[in-house]
Amino acid sequence: MSMQDLISDSITRLRNAQMASHAFAEILASKLNVNILDIFQQEGYIDAYKKSEDLRSIKVALKYYRGMPVISKITRISKPSRRVYIKAKQIKLVRNGLGVAIISTPKGLMTDKAAREQRLGGELLLTIE
Repeated sequence: MSMQDLISDSITRLRNAQMASHAFAEILASKLNVNILDIFQQEGYIDAYKKSEDLRSIKVALKYYRGMPVISKITRISKPSRRVYIKAKQIKLVRNGLGVAIISTPKGLMTDKAAREQRLGGELLLTIE
């Protein structure tokens, strides 16, 4: 079975694992998912991640603070059915700077803050709160 939207599937797996208070979540491996998880880790939303031996899945160590998940909301903005592109000047703060938007730019995936600093626009993939 082919996966149509790998990012949405990964977000749903992370969201479901956190709602069930699991310590780990397992998502399908891809370069895009690894890049997204790099940003999650840099911004402090997850503890760590590790690719499996067969390179088909990634085990993500979820992060909690006082028993509550650090990620309160993940929203997929651009979808395969409707792509959302924004210019550098149109990039807005997520929750007044408390959240992060992930943007696919010509220089790779980056946060909204980095895209504004480098004056790069691109496809707005998702937001994390």
